[in-house]
Amino acid sequence: MPKQKIVVLTGAGMSAESGLKTFRDENGLWEGHDVMQVASPQGFARNPELVLEFYNQRRRQLLEVTPNKGHLALARLEQHFDVSVVTQNVDNLHEQAGSSHVVHLHGELFKVRSTVNENHVLEWKKDLILGDVDENGHQLRPHIVWFGEMVPMLETAAQITQQAGILIIVGTSMQVYPAASLIHYAPKQAPIYFIDPRPNIRSSDFENLTVIPKTAVKGVPALVEQLFSS
Repeated sequence: MPKQKIVVLTGAGMSAESGLKTFRDENGLWEGHDVMQVASPQGFARNPELVLEFYNQRRRQLLEVTPNKGHLALARLEQHFDVSVVTQNVDNLHEQAGSSHVVHLHGELFKVRSTVNENHVLEWKKDLILGDVDENGHQLRPHIVWFGEMVPMLETAAQITQQAGILIIVGTSMQVYPAASLIHYAPKQAPIYFIDPRPNIRSSDFENLTVIPKTAVKGVPALVEQLFSS
């Protein structure tokens, strides 16, 4: 008998308790920078050294953290379910925890790509500097989806969400589009669990929605135990 399909959508709150700083603070700054300075093609064209160093700091930080109990619990779900994780996060903590099918909507910190050929992608864990080039001499850039750029994995993520027998949403405000649109692709009858310490949607907003006002570290393991015993 085939395993039931669970689709998990995760955002910054999933990784926050591993010690990774969340995307931006309430005044829109990211580590003291205007987001558009460090996360847009225009920012990169204007000051590539600033942008490269910004992501070097993120990459160094990622090398120092480990998956939390929430990541580990999601990986454990694969024992009994067919699980796909669709994440807005650019870290690899889901993979480190053992999740085997992870779709990264916004790119990956441990990868870089050519500034000319976006399909030329390399694994990369060290600092990236000006002068690091592809085989044709073109500068490399972070493999991150910046503001104003297409989200190439969005269609794949939508197709996966359409197959959900159960949808779990963790640590995301569901305010950042296009990722926030994915909830609308879930089948009508699929139960939806929304785990966030400060949930901004109500149970009445969607059919079959259960809101769990907890952090990922507390909410995810408890839900996994519940799903295992049901």
